[in-house]
Amino acid sequence: MSTVESRPLVGAGISRVDGPRKVTGTAPYPMDFNVPGQAYGALVQSTIAAGRIVRMHTEEAEGSPGVIGVLTHENAPEVGTGPVTVLGASPPPPLRNDRIIHQGQHIAIVVADTPEQATAAARLVRADYEAAEPLLDLQDPRAEQLTDPWGMDHSRGDATAALESAEVTLRATYTTPDNTNNPLGLFATLAVWEGNTLTVHDTSQWPSMVRTTLAMVFGIPESSVRVLVPYVGGGFGAGLRAWPHVVLTAMAARVLARPVKLVLTRPQMFTSVGHRPHGVQWLELGATREGELVAIDHRSLSSLGMEDGDFEPFTSGTAFAYACPNVITRDRQARINVSMPTSMRAPAEAQGNFALESALDELSYTLGMDPLELRVRNHTAVDPRNGLPWSGKAILECYEAGARRFGWSERNPEPRSMRDGNWLIGYGMASAMFPYFATPCMADATVNRDGSAFVRSAATDIGTGTYTVMAQLSAEELGLPLEKVRFDLGDSDMPDSMMAGGSGLTGALGNAVHDACRRLLRSFAELARQDDDSPLRGVNPDDVECGDGRVFVAGRPERGESYADILARHGLPQLTATGSSTPPVAEDVGMSSAGAYGAKFVEVRVDADLGLVRVARVVSAIDGGRILNAKTARSQIIGGTVGGIGMALFEDTVTDPRTGRIANGTFADYLVAVNADIPELDVLFVGEPDRGSPTGTKGVGEVGLVGIAAAIANAVYHATGKRFYHLPITLDALL
Repeated sequence: MSTVESRPLVGAGISRVDGPRKVTGTAPYPMDFNVPGQAYGALVQSTIAAGRIVRMHTEEAEGSPGVIGVLTHENAPEVGTGPVTVLGASPPPPLRNDRIIHQGQHIAIVVADTPEQATAAARLVRADYEAAEPLLDLQDPRAEQLTDPWGMDHSRGDATAALESAEVTLRATYTTPDNTNNPLGLFATLAVWEGNTLTVHDTSQWPSMVRTTLAMVFGIPESSVRVLVPYVGGGFGAGLRAWPHVVLTAMAARVLARPVKLVLTRPQMFTSVGHRPHGVQWLELGATREGELVAIDHRSLSSLGMEDGDFEPFTSGTAFAYACPNVITRDRQARINVSMPTSMRAPAEAQGNFALESALDELSYTLGMDPLELRVRNHTAVDPRNGLPWSGKAILECYEAGARRFGWSERNPEPRSMRDGNWLIGYGMASAMFPYFATPCMADATVNRDGSAFVRSAATDIGTGTYTVMAQLSAEELGLPLEKVRFDLGDSDMPDSMMAGGSGLTGALGNAVHDACRRLLRSFAELARQDDDSPLRGVNPDDVECGDGRVFVAGRPERGESYADILARHGLPQLTATGSSTPPVAEDVGMSSAGAYGAKFVEVRVDADLGLVRVARVVSAIDGGRILNAKTARSQIIGGTVGGIGMALFEDTVTDPRTGRIANGTFADYLVAVNADIPELDVLFVGEPDRGSPTGTKGVGEVGLVGIAAAIANAVYHATGKRFYHLPITLDALL
């Protein structure tokens, strides 16, 4: 079976199908939903980072106008614990006991008739504490350390001996701070109980997981929970867990027998929905004088909440980034009194890449070698962990195309040698990679008697273009014009989907859609083969194609008929097929799954007197496999680049080292890159479809951010001669 296209669909830069709804304000986000009779929740949060609650004072709040109830650990019902997912254990249930483990922990929820009444009453709730000294220093020897919970530490050869005998060595320590995801849309939850049936509108990147969590927490079947997320106002990883406020909202709705709606405030977003973990990395490189890597020793220590299972293996990408015979990577976590970390765009790799690519740049200057040449010289065409070829890796093409577009050859290699008046000019580059991540995924495809198609899955579109790309893919697979295809998502009652995260949704969901559409085409062919009145009578389903809304013999479009005719003759209103996908296993397919790759080239300008850093140009050359939509893919790289500029120059969630309080938990104090900070961003795609995926995709949501921080730091060194081992790079540090 195959498809004949009447016009290009997949790959074309088609505008978002949901664009009109978004620009007209008719796209409903979680905070937009309301139901009759709903009440409103407001959170009360702890003002200490460690200790216990001695007593809660709720009387004044309970007597306030409009207040329906106040839940604390003293009167909240006991609930269960959520599941262990591919991202680790669920956050601990709220209001379990009197223990305080981080500043900003939810210690009560106030429910009232209006949001203003709930907010006012929440300010009246007080707690008496027995405070303890919080552990806030990542390297405090008292902090419990966890070792490699996912089994991702790697070792090959003898890195210690190779470093001792290496002709050239480099050793450095790198630090990256907490960053906070801060999507534009505040996270919101609306919970409605009807008997033992729960419907929830929630800000989530993973509706199926939220359904499973709520079912386990409240001890009801998954079939009794429905989670609706048609649109998400950004997530960047913050929506990949069912956070305590979601459980609290559903708990309050059940106890008070009223629908309850809760919208987090911006300061609460800093303590309630995760953040990129703070980390320290120790890196040693050994090389020959010709620039061949002989040893890498990369170790990290990152922050973890007191009762949390999130894990970010900063060093894992180093294990297979370059050809090197002796490598050791080790990741450790320290439990401290901070709110629970979580994935933030390009988790682990963003931090690990900054260290590795900064060190390689420094090594290149030590060797007197072009930083780009050093990377090319250590390129590996096979996975050095197992010797298997990659399913697709065009990093060399990224280097070549990116360097040519950027004008890398025009660079004077000497630091502080390029100048424009008072501006010191620096060129920097870095490699980028984000591994392919996927879990099993399902989709349904339906063709109706009017010739239209409806494809669906319980995925989310967090702004990446899933609605559009899956509609394009479905239309191509079914041989229909795009305007005849509707793709729907954001409902946990639909077939299970993986998360919108890890750059894996397009590949996993796309493969499930591909499978569903192929199965549906086969079902039509089977119906026609057994039909005496069909021109496809007796034709093997393997020998048919589709196009222009018709099924026909391959190579003979005149011998066939439309979907509509087949359905009408059999008296069927529609025909549906379910498809699925599972991630490939390297050993089973004889190759290692390759993630997206890229080469980032950056020009910075640094004011010689004031230390101001301005990013002047960025060129990103990306190998994303088969690009399903050039416009949305480019948009993803641009968005990731902006995030990378923020990581390099602005973002730092500052925690008071004595109290554990976040000192800059508002947009007035937490700096992000704005339009004036962003230059023209150039994006080009290279490479071929990935051989490990039926649709050939890799996913580009994360790789746009990876490498930007290192490339900027490397460019700042070239401009100023000053090497940075910490982020963000701030004016005071340059002065």
